[in-house]
Amino acid sequence: MQIAVCATFASPSRIAVNHLKPATLDTATFATGCFWCTEAKFQQLKGVKKVTSGFAGGHVANPTYEQVCTGTTGHAEACNIVYDSKQITYDELLEAFFVAHDPTQLNRQGNDVGTQYRSAIFFHNAVQKEKANYYVNKLNTEKAYKSKIVTQIVPYTVFYKAEGYHQNYYNLNSSQPYCKYVIQSELEKFKKVFKDRLKK
Repeated sequence: MQIAVCATFASPSRIAVNHLKPATLDTATFATGCFWCTEAKFQQLKGVKKVTSGFAGGHVANPTYEQVCTGTTGHAEACNIVYDSKQITYDELLEAFFVAHDPTQLNRQGNDVGTQYRSAIFFHNAVQKEKANYYVNKLNTEKAYKSKIVTQIVPYTVFYKAEGYHQNYYNLNSSQPYCKYVIQSELEKFKKVFKDRLKK
């Protein structure tokens, strides 16, 4: 499955990327299930400058983690990923997004069940929206997964940063059972796929 996904992204995109613009930091916002796991994976990639865990896509202002966990606020656990577009492209981040989780699982990732664990891309502009739709359609057409992708592609509106103890969670709590038995194995798989694009 991962090989098929990578092959799709290795081919030239039909959407032109302007490599001549001056270096600027850009932001991608993704939800791939538990934000601890999302954060740990994207932190590994060369060109990613900062990953912040939080909540997006809901209807309650300033929600707490406990509120989001009830599934009633409409938020997804998500990460704001600040990156240097000269070092890593949005296309490459999308590739990582589709490898980082199973985008065919509706409102869940493994044992984490609920709308807060849904797969979602919160696009910041028209280009991000076009690229996200393009790759979802391409992956579905190529049947890269056994089931159809259910990832939501929705506009970025408001992002609420999660409580401090959620930030950099895996690195600060690697001995915790969830980190040791769930995140660690997922992270190792992710790092194998992107071994040539990891930070030193």
